[in-house]
Amino acid sequence: MSAVPRLAATELKLFLREPVTVIFTLALPLMVLYILNGVFGQQNPASDVDAGAPDVVVYRGFDAPDWYTPAYVALAVAGFAFIALPAHMVEYRESGVLRRLHASGLPRSSVLVSQAAVGFVIASLGAGLLLTAALAFAGANPPESPTLFAAAYLVASTTIIGLGLMLGVVLPTARAAQAVGLLAWFVSLFLSRAGPPPEVLPETLRVIGDWLPLTPVVQLLQEPWLTGDWLMRQTVVTAAIGVVSAGIAWRAYRWE
Repeated sequence: MSAVPRLAATELKLFLREPVTVIFTLALPLMVLYILNGVFGQQNPASDVDAGAPDVVVYRGFDAPDWYTPAYVALAVAGFAFIALPAHMVEYRESGVLRRLHASGLPRSSVLVSQAAVGFVIASLGAGLLLTAALAFAGANPPESPTLFAAAYLVASTTIIGLGLMLGVVLPTARAAQAVGLLAWFVSLFLSRAGPPPEVLPETLRVIGDWLPLTPVVQLLQEPWLTGDWLMRQTVVTAAIGVVSAGIAWRAYRWE
C-alpha cells in the first residue's frame, strides 16, 4: 500500500474514534436541512402570485425544498471542510505530528492528498445522509439530471475541500482556524443562496454574496437538480477557485 492510501486509512480510523466529531459531521447536514428549511423554506412562489405580488418571484419559481437541497449539500461539505479540516491540520502542525511525518521522509503531497481524500469521504457521508433525508422526508423531488448532479458534486466538493486545505495551511493556530471556518460557513449560509432567498436580500448583500467563493459552487449544484442543465461559467469559476486554493495550500505548506 502506498503512502497516501495508508495515511488516509489511518486518518479515517482516527476520525471514527472521535465520537463528537463524527456526530457533528453527520448531524450538521440534518440540522441544516430541517432547521433552515423550516426557517427559509416556508415561502411558496405560488403564494406570492396569489397574494398579488407576482413581481417578486423567489427561488426562481421552484419549490423551496428543491431549491435548498442542492445548496445544503454544499453546506454539508463545507461544514467539515471549513470547520473540522483546517483545525485538524493546524493541530497536527502545532503538536509536532507534521514534523514527525517530515522526518520520516513523507512528501507534502502525501499529507495534502490524504487529508483531501479523508475529507471527501467524510463530507460525502454527510451529504448522502442529507440527500436521503431530503428526498424521503423533506418533500424534495429527485434531481432532473442525476448524472450531471453527480458530476457537479465531484467538482464542487473538490473545490470546497481545497478551500479547507488552504485554510488549514495558512491559518496560524487551531483556534484561528475554527473561528475563521465558522465565520466562513455562516456567511456562506446567509449570502451564498443557501439561506434567505436572494430576491429578498438588500442589493449590497446580494453583491457581496455574488463574490463569495461558495456562491458559484451552490449554483453549479442547483442547476442540474432544478433544470437538468449545466452551467459552464460556474464550472470554470468553481474549478479556478479549487486550483488557486490547492496552489496556495501547496506553496504555503509548512511542516512546523
